Amino acid sequence: MTQRPGLALDWALLLVVVGLLLFSLALVYSASAAVGVWKFGSSQYFLERHAVRVGLSIVLLLVCAWVDYRHWQRLSGLLLWIGIGLLLLVLVLGEPVKGAARWLQIGPLRFQPSEYIKFALLLHMARLLAQEPVARRPPSAKRPLLWLLLCCALIAAQPNASVAVLLALVGMLLLLSGGVRWTTLSGVVLLGVLALGVYLVAAPYRMARLASFFEGETLPYQARQALLAFGHGGILGVGPGQSVQRELFLPEAYGDFVFAIVGEEYGIVGTTVVILAFAVLLWRGMRVAQRAPDAFGFLLALGITATFGLYAVVHMAVTTGLLPVTGIPLPFVSYGGSSIFFSAAAAGVLLNIGRQAQMPRWQEALPGVVLPRSR
Repeated sequence: MTQRPGLALDWALLLVVVGLLLFSLALVYSASAAVGVWKFGSSQYFLERHAVRVGLSIVLLLVCAWVDYRHWQRLSGLLLWIGIGLLLLVLVLGEPVKGAARWLQIGPLRFQPSEYIKFALLLHMARLLAQEPVARRPPSAKRPLLWLLLCCALIAAQPNASVAVLLALVGMLLLLSGGVRWTTLSGVVLLGVLALGVYLVAAPYRMARLASFFEGETLPYQARQALLAFGHGGILGVGPGQSVQRELFLPEAYGDFVFAIVGEEYGIVGTTVVILAFAVLLWRGMRVAQRAPDAFGFLLALGITATFGLYAVVHMAVTTGLLPVTGIPLPFVSYGGSSIFFSAAAAGVLLNIGRQAQMPRWQEALPGVVLPRSR
């Protein structure tokens, strides 16, 4: 039985990512026009910057789709150390925004190290888990778990608890998928839950926010305005550029609450299309992971796909009032260079894994098995 040749470029995955990036142009312009006029005297202020970022992101996407993903495996340690250094710098030199120092300004560049580290960490964890010899399965969890805890702690110190929790969830998924036993991780999970509880209790405003949400009391201002946007949009929406909530009513309408503008301007139909786009992205990403030619490709594709899916679900849940308000961007859609650049690069790596995908002989015989055991 011969192996299937490598698959061609996954056009469905590519078109979904590029489509979301291009759709973000119209959406960000509409959602940011009023703020642009108010703060900078130009309705196109945010659009111009976002358009440049989208263009560069598409180029970055194609470049990463062309570069063999195994090259990143050799550089994973260096890339992670760079990320750790940036997280330490942001704690010392970070620009405070709304009470949190999450942004780092280096010359003309301003970016969020947490957006970089979430993919650098997954890259190195996939390498550590994949390089374990088959004879040593289940693999040791010490080193990847140490890096995961360190990165989560540094992000939580900014403070940015939501990103730290999401990163921890994806990291645990990677450990389990890499063969680490759940019993090995159960103690770590318990300690993590306790640490999260202490973290929340240490800041009264966090506990007040959670208590208000779970007790069903008055929703935060942003959540109320987001729900008004969905209600105003109805089934078909009020039309592109016709949002009312963007007129300084809904904070971060072009960023953390951009999905609400989708609901207002494009209605249930528009939100359904966006949800379906992410569903296709997840489907194709999992398909790439399942057909990856080696364990490293499998784990990396799984981690990237899970990150996109988790971020999208949390963003949508926050804007619809299903989760407490937190600042999570919608991948490929929300305004912000850091999120778009690194998400595009990760999507390019995913495309490259898909280009080199094979169906191993053992998987043809056992179609239900996902994790490759040999390289």
